[in-house]
Amino acid sequence: MEQVIYTNNLTKKFGAFTAVDNITFHVNKGEIFGFLGANGAGKTTAMRMLCGLSIPTSGQGYVAGCDIVKEQEKIKKSIGYMSQKFSLYEDLTVWENIKLFAGIYGMHIKDIKKKADVILNILDITKERNTLVKHIPTGWKQKLAFSVAVFHNPKIVFLDEPTGGVDPEARRQFWEMIYSAANDGITIFVTTHYMDEAEYCDRISIMVQGKIAALASPKELKDKYNAKDMDEVFSKLVEGTYGVM
Repeated sequence: MEQVIYTNNLTKKFGAFTAVDNITFHVNKGEIFGFLGANGAGKTTAMRMLCGLSIPTSGQGYVAGCDIVKEQEKIKKSIGYMSQKFSLYEDLTVWENIKLFAGIYGMHIKDIKKKADVILNILDITKERNTLVKHIPTGWKQKLAFSVAVFHNPKIVFLDEPTGGVDPEARRQFWEMIYSAANDGITIFVTTHYMDEAEYCDRISIMVQGKIAALASPKELKDKYNAKDMDEVFSKLVEGTYGVM
């Protein structure tokens, strides 16, 4: 399968502190890849390197065929990004947010207008086109932010805790959008602290103290650690029952 993310002994140090410690993994095209870890485990630092926002201390990394050290600007044009804050400007309208981000990614205004009409209709928020984002419900913001992140058809979309603060029904609808994007060939790289969401991923990497402690499908991890769910897998790894591999 085509690998769209590849790392080899990727390391990031801040002085004497090693935030990311020689991690090696790959992500396949169209895969939903979960990147899990407790606060301070190093997952955000790793994601920043993959997005071209931070230069590694050592090791190699390629995203969408681009070197994360030498081709950071190319990477930024090949990816989408969404954070827990939804990556939207609250004081801009729905349409202004779409136009701004699509323009940053180099889309022509005619194409932006045409696709925006389609997206707003799908999201059923056409009437809110000129509404300030801060005035629309949280669930709508979440779906709009994801739509903006994939608006330019990126090869990969990075989702950093994207479902924090929304209700279970909104989370379910959001994951339906993720599956739809993956079916269209977009690779999903997602961090989440909801262990039930980890079950929705094709494969999962769990970081502990800057290292990848486990990497496999949810079923393989549950079988390996004799756990009933991903909560138990995560707890055993963090508590050091099996140590860091």
